[in-house]
Amino acid sequence: MPFGGQMTAFSFFRISAIFRCTLALSAFIIPQLVQAQWQVSVGAESPNRGSQALAFLPNELWVHAGDSILWTFPTHERHTLTFLKPGQTRPPGFGPTFGVPVGCPGLTPDGSSFDGSACVTTGVLLLPEDPEPTATAPTYSVTFPAAGNFKFVCLIHADMTGVVHVVDASETLPQYQDFYDREAQGEQVLLLADASRLEGRRTPRNQDRGQSNDVAVGFGEIVTTTGGGSQTASLMRFLGDTIVVQVGDTVEWTSLDPSINHTVTFGAEPADPRPRSANVQLTSDGARQAVISSPTDSVNSGFLSPAPQDRAMLAQSSPGVTRFRVTFPSPGTFNYICAVHDQLGMKGKVIVHP
Repeated sequence: MPFGGQMTAFSFFRISAIFRCTLALSAFIIPQLVQAQWQVSVGAESPNRGSQALAFLPNELWVHAGDSILWTFPTHERHTLTFLKPGQTRPPGFGPTFGVPVGCPGLTPDGSSFDGSACVTTGVLLLPEDPEPTATAPTYSVTFPAAGNFKFVCLIHADMTGVVHVVDASETLPQYQDFYDREAQGEQVLLLADASRLEGRRTPRNQDRGQSNDVAVGFGEIVTTTGGGSQTASLMRFLGDTIVVQVGDTVEWTSLDPSINHTVTFGAEPADPRPRSANVQLTSDGARQAVISSPTDSVNSGFLSPAPQDRAMLAQSSPGVTRFRVTFPSPGTFNYICAVHDQLGMKGKVIVHP
């Protein structure tokens, strides 16, 4: 600037150029320094709740150290969000009291931080059965203070996993929230469509004979839509849910979901549906069986589920219990539910004619 306070045109343009360069540089640098919050959905469901996407949507993200992720739980199916320490043994979904999680151990508060040194987990989160018009889906936030690659799981569903890649704040991220939103929507559509298509299937014996006393207890498929882990498309229904038989007939229920526990429960719903009721016996071929004489009888199959996949260097697991048989010596209409998923509409009936 010349003496006397006068600014030449050259000086003005030079200062303007420096100002513009500073703004451009700030636009590049500042987003790297701002701590962001990312969005993920935990599961998805059809309007009638029967088709369930048991998946983190999406299940693979890249974020900066210092960022947080907000998980939203928008379904009526139970889920957890859990980060275990590297090498930690996976705990069961529930403790001695059904519906009460043991955690990893214990639960951690919303807004917890995870860097691999201590586990982080929610309790069981889901939409309320009859939400108020203003009710919102539960949420849970986790902050990632340090770089690393961290696996997360749902403790209730074995094949529901994901990965967070936490990189240094100076690194460029490969994707941003709008991409993850589109990816999550695409995965949701795919998984729910897969679950809906399962409704046309039947048990193998139904397919071979066309008509039988067999009922399928749910269907499921384990899929992988990203490199982040596994997801499951599940149909939470009995197929067929209404069956007509004669006095003295036996009906057989078969679980066809590879990773979900179901029950066949008549009468009073037990506080803990996991064990079979005392009036259910074991058969020589590994099934369970009972006799129900009255629509007021209370009978619970206990959990029906396949054995978990065997892993290298671990003891082989026993075969799972996947079949339940009931003989009906008296006429009547016998209503039953899955005691784990009746809130999703998983119900059926057996009509016994004289």
